[in-house]
Amino acid sequence: MVRFSEFNQASINQVTPLLSACVHIPSWVNSLSEQRPYTSTQALLDAASQQSQTWTWSEIETALATHPRIGEKKAKVELSEREAQFSDHEQSGVKQDEQTQRALYEGNVAYEQKFGFIFLIKAAGLTSEQILTTLQQRLNHDIETEKKIVHEQLAAIALLRLRQGIEA
Repeated sequence: MVRFSEFNQASINQVTPLLSACVHIPSWVNSLSEQRPYTSTQALLDAASQQSQTWTWSEIETALATHPRIGEKKAKVELSEREAQFSDHEQSGVKQDEQTQRALYEGNVAYEQKFGFIFLIKAAGLTSEQILTTLQQRLNHDIETEKKIVHEQLAAIALLRLRQGIEA
């Protein structure tokens, strides 16, 4: 965790790892870095939220490539220590029993086959059952609806991680 005042005063090289751990979208990281200093933590979060609305689908797909699947302990690429901590915390409500693992795996496979990208949900505060129910519901969507939901979920995850990474 970084103090808000330190975040405002740090070099771009120092804040980039924190922001990148929130989401791997360079335009978001660069924009938030360059807009410093912020008047408050809320002003930072507001700017982060506003900037997330500009993400292209290409940027989102690139970020998804490094995001762990629900129930999966490793992403396709090595997570930074901070990202691993965020992911573990966010998925703390996901049961790791064999039945749940199988259901999540099968759901993830079906989702990826249908849409061509991973199932993404802001898992913080959700149970395995809630995640599985949502996954099953979302399998009924068309691709444009899912892209919109994935964008919203990725932004929510990024903002949650930013909130957790910045100390007031």
